Amino acid sequence: MEKKKELKIFLEDPYLMDFKDDIYLRINRYKEKKSELLNNKRKLKSIANFHDYYGFHRNRQGFVYREWAPNADEVFLSGDFNNWELLPLKRNEKGDFEVQINGHKTLEHNSRVKTVIRKDGVDVYKVPMFIHKVSQDVNDNGVYDFYGIIENTTNAYKFKNSFKLDKDFKPYIYETHIGIAQEKEDIGSYEEFLDILPRIKELGYNAIQIMAIASHAYYGSFGYHVTNFFAASHWFGDTENLKKLIDKAHELGIAVLMDIVHSHAATNVNEGVNNYDGTDYQLFHSGARGHHSAWDSKVFDYGKNDVIKFLLSNLNYWLTEYKFDGFRFDGITSMLYLDHGLGKAFTSYHDYFSLNTDMDACVYLTLANELIKEINPNSITIAEDVSGMPGLAAPIEDGGMGFDYRFNMGAPDFWAKQLDLDDHDWNMNWMWHELTTKRPDEKTISYAESHDQALVGDKTIMFKLTDSEIYWNMQIDNQSYIIHRAIALHKLITSATMNLASNGYLNFMGNEFGHPEWIDFPSERNNWSFYYARRQWHLVDDENLKYKWLNQFNKESVHFSQDNDLFNHYPMLMMLHNEFKLLEFKRGDLYFIYNFHPTRSYESLSIPIDEKGNYKVVFDSDNSRYGGLDRISNDYVYEAKKVYGTDHPFNINIYLPSRTMLVLKKIDE
Repeated sequence: MEKKKELKIFLEDPYLMDFKDDIYLRINRYKEKKSELLNNKRKLKSIANFHDYYGFHRNRQGFVYREWAPNADEVFLSGDFNNWELLPLKRNEKGDFEVQINGHKTLEHNSRVKTVIRKDGVDVYKVPMFIHKVSQDVNDNGVYDFYGIIENTTNAYKFKNSFKLDKDFKPYIYETHIGIAQEKEDIGSYEEFLDILPRIKELGYNAIQIMAIASHAYYGSFGYHVTNFFAASHWFGDTENLKKLIDKAHELGIAVLMDIVHSHAATNVNEGVNNYDGTDYQLFHSGARGHHSAWDSKVFDYGKNDVIKFLLSNLNYWLTEYKFDGFRFDGITSMLYLDHGLGKAFTSYHDYFSLNTDMDACVYLTLANELIKEINPNSITIAEDVSGMPGLAAPIEDGGMGFDYRFNMGAPDFWAKQLDLDDHDWNMNWMWHELTTKRPDEKTISYAESHDQALVGDKTIMFKLTDSEIYWNMQIDNQSYIIHRAIALHKLITSATMNLASNGYLNFMGNEFGHPEWIDFPSERNNWSFYYARRQWHLVDDENLKYKWLNQFNKESVHFSQDNDLFNHYPMLMMLHNEFKLLEFKRGDLYFIYNFHPTRSYESLSIPIDEKGNYKVVFDSDNSRYGGLDRISNDYVYEAKKVYGTDHPFNINIYLPSRTMLVLKKIDE
């Protein structure tokens, strides 16, 4: 009898064999749930179509409106079209509520509607669950009242550009938020963001990751408390302009990823899907398990078939209606564990495989990844998981959950801790470990800082380095030591993170030029000010300010990485010296040498080289274009010579100033 071939996940990591039963339980549960959902159908897309059935749809007579509210006693529709009278829906043969509205002009374009759910004699006015547009009025007391908006037009935006990701796509992601992308002290729009796209293109980023796309009633939630899962956020203007934005990005060769939130939902009852049919268990776990104490939000019940179909339909909708190229899944750790991973260090494999693992959530995530690839084989998915769950970003056929990438969330945490130390105490061994360690069967995306480090209460790297000095000493002719140190270290930190990244790199908008201060959305705390909820592009555009140096360094670093296809070559450690703060690694045919020491410049530093020949510096951080002092020659030819008694076949003696990096490449003889 032929021996059953072992799954690749166990071949890559033999330690997982101790948890074979747990992993096969997850795999078998996924297969069983898939079979149960499909019920002899062939494609997951066939059951991910709630949005095609529920909501408002034109037909020959006018409109049919269906609502999913299984536990409601009665359902009504109310709006502009009937002077806010209650139009009753009837239960159909499927148990859903339905009404035919005759006349194509009855529901005018942009007219307002609400669904009324009657349960136990109580009427609750709600935004329809599957509405595609939302808006709000505000009364004299500043209280918002949200409505669903009807789409009834033949002028819907038509995409002009055909776009798909190459199979060997290497992500350089520019993380962004539409509302704060403008300089004005107000909310930016989809249309205004069109002017930001050329900046991103020039910097070399080939993907944008857009936050806060799904509709959310509270602007200050950063989009992480979703109320309306099938509506693009109204805060940024007409949703048709989001399509225009995505189309323009595709024209520029930029992929568009959506930061999607399926880990929880807003508690809002009137504006959102909470208690939609009058119960707390239609979409969510009932009682205490359905409430996320740390986030004050609702927790989906991933074990229910209709909940899975709802969420899968949501993915299908964004991929097909808006042509997103993939998703970054937020808050995966919270989904994977029944205790949401709160207060856990995840220092042992036992932390991943236990009765604390939410097997239903694992199954849903696997189905989600399979569906996304079914709809768009070239799409990409990214998991934001702090726990390090093995298999999360391994292929489904290998025993994983199917994400294409996972974030290297240890990198920003490492940099934050280093910046709390004296420069002399930075740990080079720890640096190498955090910036390179990954599971061999999973691809990772690294970043020095994301939006998390820019939020009020935290500090960006640049602001940690400069503090208040950034307000007074960023002029070109200013000789502030604090600013000089900050610029030098900012370049080294972002450069090391990018050049050691395994499979992708991410930057949050503005951090490429050291945007000052923090992000703070308008609230009662700051007297509803937008001052800190914007990006000050004039700073980087001002030729008399030093921000332009960091921007230029980031731009050329991205292009250098892409031109040399660095993500196709894994970094190999050549030299590491903790006391001298030196790091050298090889990637492809390039040698990267970093000197993090705050004071020591090395006049004739001997560095190991694998191959005999002549070498030149092809990139360095000390170039005056980046605010450097031009102490490193790009013309000098270094000869690799044999040095007996060393661990490497050849060595080169170079000059390496403090707080600089350079890249060597062999030249033709």
